Amino acid sequence: MTTTVRQILQKKNIQKIITVSPEQSILEALGLMAEKDISAVLVTEGERLVGIFTERDYARKVVLKGRTSKDTKVGELMTQNLLTVSPSHTVDDVMQIMTDNRFRHLPVVEKGVLMGIVTIGDAVKTVIDQQAETIKALSGYISGEMSI
Repeated sequence: MTTTVRQILQKKNIQKIITVSPEQSILEALGLMAEKDISAVLVTEGERLVGIFTERDYARKVVLKGRTSKDTKVGELMTQNLLTVSPSHTVDDVMQIMTDNRFRHLPVVEKGVLMGIVTIGDAVKTVIDQQAETIKALSGYISGEMSI
């Protein structure tokens, strides 16, 4: 059985989605990311998802362009027009979208409501867990300890 994004979010058991506003400084966003030990933060205006700001955005859009983190707003450099997934998407869908588009974070939105974020690490861990379960079931079947 393939794991859904909803199941991944449930396993993560995140109580609060970490977000910043477009008006916050890059420095504030980086401070929050460091405090929470995350590599991306979702950008919202009220309840509406408007972008994402990642370590990659920082490296390519701040440092390399000679901007300052203190004086630049998140809204100026965030990635907009995001691809999102719904809780009913599968881990296979997530892996395919991330691979095809070369990014590591996917916001999860259901009926216009931000539900969380799924990372490449979440997806890889889920696939590894699925493979371990399959191996365990097959080993049990081969040894005659259980049926599939």
